[in-house]
Amino acid sequence: MATDRTASVTWRGDLTSGEGTIESVGSGAFAPLDVTWASRAEDPNGRTSPEELIAAAHASCFSMALSSGLAKSGTPPDRLETSATVTFVPGTGITKSAITVVGDVPGLDDDGFRAAAEDAKENCPVSQALKGNVELSLDARLG
Repeated sequence: MATDRTASVTWRGDLTSGEGTIESVGSGAFAPLDVTWASRAEDPNGRTSPEELIAAAHASCFSMALSSGLAKSGTPPDRLETSATVTFVPGTGITKSAITVVGDVPGLDDDGFRAAAEDAKENCPVSQALKGNVELSLDARLG
């Protein structure tokens, strides 16, 4: 079944000196969050950016996909620690999403873990949305 997710943002002013607020998200999980051009292209100063939110989405989506793949192969993880770094270049856009994952997966060797992680990188829905538009990289290892 298809699901829709929503977010509402208010922006005031021009791009470089204006500011915005993520007013709400449909789940109610967070808000308000402040956004500015400076938080996107310079120092965040306690504000978020679209790229930071994409990084959070990519890291969580990847973790879910990897957990699912590992469980289906008979080696469910005890723990996955995942981070994603999304690179934004002003004037160009988002150029890269780099995933790093350290896993605690009983019964699985390094090669098996890396293969499962590569599959998750290629097939999680956020990777699918980014693929062909930005470089995707992966650093996967057992901890």
